[in-house]
Amino acid sequence: QVQLVESGGGLVQAGGSLRLSCAASGRSLSNYAMGWFRQAPGKEREFVAAISRSGGRTYYADSAKGRFTISRDNAKNTAYLQMNSLKPEDTGAYYCAARSVPIYMDTSYYTTGAAYNYWGQGTQVTVSA
Repeated sequence: QVQLVESGGGLVQAGGSLRLSCAASGRSLSNYAMGWFRQAPGKEREFVAAISRSGGRTYYADSAKGRFTISRDNAKNTAYLQMNSLKPEDTGAYYCAARSVPIYMDTSYYTTGAAYNYWGQGTQVTVSA
């Protein structure tokens, strides 16, 4: 079982940048496809970005394309979400998630919350206008 801890959230002005980290413990992150999700107050959780186990494939929600970059460093057991050109509508709690996948599926990525087995506790991102 893997444990996930997010960090890097905070308060930033519109147009600014943040880099979120998702540190894993308990098992090697190289066994997992990863995703980032967010939830704004009063709204449902939504998909932001996903990366395959190998790191070779990524996928983004339309709202994140061109502004956010998901990456991973399996040697550091950490995944990242670089967020640039932030907007007030990016405000919310950001969660990383992991799904165990076999090596023959190392190019798969997942865009629904139900596909993931493990979740972090979240980190708050607030973007002021």
